[in-house]
Amino acid sequence: MSHKPRSRKKRKPPLREEDLQGFKYLRNIIPLFERFHLVKDHHNRDLHYDQYLSLILLYYFNPIITSLRGIQQASHLEKVKQTVGITGTSLGSLSEAQHVFDAHLLAPLISELAQKAMPLEQNPQIKALEQTLTAVDATVLKALPTMLWALWLDDQHRAAKLHLEFDICKWAPTRAEITDANANEKTHLKQALSAHRLYVLDAGYGYYSLLEDIRKARSSFVVRLRDNAVWETREERPLTADDHRAGVIRDRVVRLGCAQKQEDLTAPVRVIQIFHRGDSRPRRSRVSSKKAFRTTKGDYTLLLSTDRMDLPAETIALIYRYRWQIELFFRWFKCVLGCRHLMAHSLNGLTIQVYCALIASLLITLWTGRKPTKRTFEMLCFYFMGWATDREVATHIENLKEARKKKNS
Repeated sequence: MSHKPRSRKKRKPPLREEDLQGFKYLRNIIPLFERFHLVKDHHNRDLHYDQYLSLILLYYFNPIITSLRGIQQASHLEKVKQTVGITGTSLGSLSEAQHVFDAHLLAPLISELAQKAMPLEQNPQIKALEQTLTAVDATVLKALPTMLWALWLDDQHRAAKLHLEFDICKWAPTRAEITDANANEKTHLKQALSAHRLYVLDAGYGYYSLLEDIRKARSSFVVRLRDNAVWETREERPLTADDHRAGVIRDRVVRLGCAQKQEDLTAPVRVIQIFHRGDSRPRRSRVSSKKAFRTTKGDYTLLLSTDRMDLPAETIALIYRYRWQIELFFRWFKCVLGCRHLMAHSLNGLTIQVYCALIASLLITLWTGRKPTKRTFEMLCFYFMGWATDREVATHIENLKEARKKKNS
């Protein structure tokens, strides 16, 4: 019996100097990481934390680099060595770095960059809000079989979970945390609550005790309630023509919960009922990060709850519609920016990689003054690969800024 010889996987050609360009932008990024240079400093360690971070950012902006070995090859190129300040590094040093350097030191840098971003949203109803409009949600990142800490549905499924707070007006992530996929999203939000925010939450966060904690933190909420929510009506509020146009059916002041649960949320809140005309086309059901199967229905009714008594019902409906921005960011983050391929096996190493991806996204927003898009990301990648010139990138960014001015005028 004859056997066909197994075909060997074709090895990628080694990186060349001309494959990597765009060091002008990289030089502007590196000073952000200088504060980490002496973290875990040791006379036997040649690779410092700031250099490791710079190499990961280089990976995100160069599609030709697809693995840790590709980063290792790039570290021996003269331009990379001069820009990053290294003498080249080994695969072992890069692998060890995910365990040595503390990922949580990067979290303040994400918040710092988000504060520098300018508000991009121009809707006057949204701009008039006194609180920071913050969407909160989580998404699952498929993990490798060797990630024993990332057990999810069963022994054959492993995943990590990205918990994200997202400034809707700036289209910028403000806080992130990586856990195993079974971690409780409500617990993580409760531990990270801040003042002067308007949290926009999906039904998975609709626990009355969490809503009470948000109020005690001097923030507010707009949250979707489950269809089986129970309440005691205190007042029926009149609707305006604008409310009707927004699909609002009823606006009530209530005490949420049955008799046993009313003490979990001590203050009266509003329940706003909104008719939504959905897409009647059949779509395949999928497993969500909460292990629930979701299907897309046709027309349905939303139940939204909020403690903001001063806002029109149409504005509450608009605010919840803006929650979809965080879903679009997750799609950009995983599908376009490329944070699907994981280069680290440890929880700490994966957190470093995800934080660097968030920093890369924030840098694109700061450079362009616009939401990061696939076209802009491609232009920057072309530049880092030497296919686009300084002038072409500058023209692209100027065109984005001009388009924004015309939109605002």
